[in-house]
Amino acid sequence: MPINSQFTRPEAPAGPNPAALSPAMSALFPPGIAAAELRQPGDASLLYPEEAVSVQRAVPKRVGEFAAGRLCARRALAEFGITQFALKMAPDRVPVWPDSMVGSITHTLGFGAAVVAERRRFGSLGIDVEAAGGVKRELWRHICVPAESAWLESLPQAAQTSAATLLFSAKEAFYKCQYPVTKERMTFADLCVSLPDSDPGCWDGAVAELIATPTRSLAISAGREPLFHGTYRVQDGRICAGFYLPAAPLIAPTESAPIR
Repeated sequence: MPINSQFTRPEAPAGPNPAALSPAMSALFPPGIAAAELRQPGDASLLYPEEAVSVQRAVPKRVGEFAAGRLCARRALAEFGITQFALKMAPDRVPVWPDSMVGSITHTLGFGAAVVAERRRFGSLGIDVEAAGGVKRELWRHICVPAESAWLESLPQAAQTSAATLLFSAKEAFYKCQYPVTKERMTFADLCVSLPDSDPGCWDGAVAELIATPTRSLAISAGREPLFHGTYRVQDGRICAGFYLPAAPLIAPTESAPIR
């Protein structure tokens, strides 16, 4: 297919993939997930033509972000023996993963990451990374439900901006996790995020728990617990949040599904 010349590349990669495996990202999830990161904009010349066509009209910043995410996904997929796979974009702009895999991509300010896993082990993944302190007070009313706003106000002023960024990142990660399963659109008001101890004290790189509670009936909640457990960590000036759904249990055709 014809594409912009800035994306033209030979069949073999124009150079080695600079993305590296990321223990920091994989630590947000149970064993069985591969994660990769890239701490710079991605090189568009390393995209496959089927990938590059999705950003042929994009500005350079967007191209670099897109390429970083694709290169991270490519590196993570290689851990499962999947190579030379063009990660296309669906009409709704989500990545089209290999049939046997699930995954999620994130990027912010010169940093990209991706997590992938086998579909037989995980139902869906969601990851988001944001620059710590990126969500200013004027954005709170667009992101927070009343309980979250009250929590932010209760914190020391120095911690409020990073805590607000954590709420934003957690909601983005949850959305990315549920959307491939349900195709349901959400707003920030559809979810209330909280920390078990109400104190965002894990700013030292440790992985900590967060809880997402839907504020309305969501398709993803059907047959599940009324709240969802995720994880977060703060490291190198970035806030990372992750959610996953377990794989649906396999039920033999002659058996009936259990009533929940």
